Amino acid sequence: MIVFFFKKALAFLKKDFLNESSYKWSFVLQFFSIFINVGVFFFLSKLVQGPSTKYIAEYGGDYFSYVLIGVAFTSYLEVALNSLSKSIRNGQMVGTIEALLTTQTELPTIIISSSIYSFLFTSIRILSYILIGIIFFDMNLTGANYFGAIIILFLSIVTFSCFGILSASFIMYFKKGDPFSSFLSSLNWLLGGAYFPTEILPQWLSFLSYVLPITYSLKGMRLALLTGAGFQQLSHYIIILLIFIVTLLPFSLFSFSYAVRKAKEDGTLIQY
Repeated sequence: MIVFFFKKALAFLKKDFLNESSYKWSFVLQFFSIFINVGVFFFLSKLVQGPSTKYIAEYGGDYFSYVLIGVAFTSYLEVALNSLSKSIRNGQMVGTIEALLTTQTELPTIIISSSIYSFLFTSIRILSYILIGIIFFDMNLTGANYFGAIIILFLSIVTFSCFGILSASFIMYFKKGDPFSSFLSSLNWLLGGAYFPTEILPQWLSFLSYVLPITYSLKGMRLALLTGAGFQQLSHYIIILLIFIVTLLPFSLFSFSYAVRKAKEDGTLIQY
């Protein structure tokens, strides 16, 4: 059973890699853009100094490291939110989704395998962000709690994948773009603390930021990587992310299963 799963997952990975790498210039230029983006964040950090740094003191007070981690890992969570729905949408448009969903492939296998390439490629991009920051711009992660950061990252991916499954369910059922995911993405960038601490927001907006799981993801990630916070300090963020998962995962899987079953019954798998 496990070998069968890995064979199918590898087939998904190969398909997505061949598709993306066929656009060679786009494939290569994405990595050049990483260096440019990191440079922008570095020189922007020279501007953001003085009294404003008090808001990031708990993360070491370095705005460059603060924003680099925020932008890099928010992009990671964007993949969790959008990769499955993008795969479903592409499958509808090229006509492969019907063939896939009428096979004996289990839904969890489809859900996981459809996102493997996106996560691997994004992992390489994030590693590139961090390495460029360390090598060229003196970013310091020598005291980081990497194991704690990995736990926070894993829980964050699962949490945001739940939203991604709901997004894919919407597309499967209604046969059109999902406004929910784009709205949530906008909220993440505005209220999640990617570019600036949530503490500087007006009180009512600051309150809304604590409804979003990304707020806890980025706070925990920064504490683990920039200050080397131990599990006692990270436990608060770990518990909250676990609550999100326990609440969202069963509902999202049920929604996707229902949307697929309804599409099969109506014969609308390839409609878009």
